[in-house]
Amino acid sequence: MFFFKVQFMFIIYLVLFHIYFIGNAFASANCRQREYRIGEDCCPTCPAGMYVKQHCTESISTSCRPCTEGTFQDNMNGREQCFSCTNCDAGLGLKVKKFCTVTSDTVCENLDGYFCIDSNRDGCIAAQRHIVCSPGQYISQRGTADKDTECLQCTNGTFSNGTSTSCQPHTK
Repeated sequence: MFFFKVQFMFIIYLVLFHIYFIGNAFASANCRQREYRIGEDCCPTCPAGMYVKQHCTESISTSCRPCTEGTFQDNMNGREQCFSCTNCDAGLGLKVKKFCTVTSDTVCENLDGYFCIDSNRDGCIAAQRHIVCSPGQYISQRGTADKDTECLQCTNGTFSNGTSTSCQPHTK
């Protein structure tokens, strides 16, 4: 009988625990647009370019601070810090297309001689150097910002040093 009571109490505990978390999930969804949940309260969000200095209480509204140089916040938010701006590393074949502001991250693009191998909505996040054609090959398609150089083999009786767009016939 004791085992049955313990088992019954455990089941009741699990049900209450489950109800508590489902209830909190629904309560979290009850914050209005332009509000965020902190504990049991819904607080007004900070605008883009700012972060939460102090969360709201029953008597005061959310206190916001502007993002500092080198950081940004691109949406209304309840975050306690801004995001760090992306660095466009020339060593990785990237350069700045658009500088970071307090309301938008840096946008990178590939350097000349590189093509983008991983892009996001506005720019490039990873680039690779164009391949160089070898002697005996010619450039069939020059590399672009989005595509690598394409090299093809010269046919018998022709040659190229790898830097031209066609092969030349051997002299006889």
